[in-house]
Amino acid sequence: MSANTHSDGPHSDPPVIAGLLLAAGGGRRLGGRPKALLPYRGRPLVENAVRVLREAGCGPVHVVLGASAAEVRERADLSGCVVVDNPDWAEGMGSSLRVGLASLAGTDAGAALVSLVDQPGIGPAAVARVREAYRSRASLAAAAYGGERGHPVLFGADRWADIAATATGDKGARVHLARHAGELILVECSDVAEAFDIDTPPDLARLA
Repeated sequence: MSANTHSDGPHSDPPVIAGLLLAAGGGRRLGGRPKALLPYRGRPLVENAVRVLREAGCGPVHVVLGASAAEVRERADLSGCVVVDNPDWAEGMGSSLRVGLASLAGTDAGAALVSLVDQPGIGPAAVARVREAYRSRASLAAAAYGGERGHPVLFGADRWADIAATATGDKGARVHLARHAGELILVECSDVAEAFDIDTPPDLARLA
């Protein structure tokens, strides 16, 4: 059964799977170049990450900015996205995850599919696979590469409060994932994606 036919009730509409893009990083090891604005195929990297989420069937797409947020808003086309700023972005990924989940609170999204701006090797095929793992508002799923958990990660809406409460520093959702490891569905994606990060100057060659 595809994700488009899953529902939370016998007569409810297909679930809304929101895309949540964490794009706040300052690129400290890249000389302070904000990752969202790294050039990729002639455009800012953040635009590619938004496109991937949309082509995988996620929507709405919420984007969390941090480093050079005003410049990112000016230079990148984020039309149609809900763009939120994380003033505490330097504290690590956990703060951006909290801000992003807060922006989704009160929406009709049944889950958030969380992706990172600096992983251009993960395209729509992998994201769509993880999206298809949605079963209910308690769903918990992640892409796997050679059996190792990676991104993107899908969090059912019933989990958001606990994730936000435990997301600190650079841990992100790792505390929640560790506590609920037995409930996590791993979706192997190594045949359709490469889960590298753009962290250091040598990594920039991967953006060519």
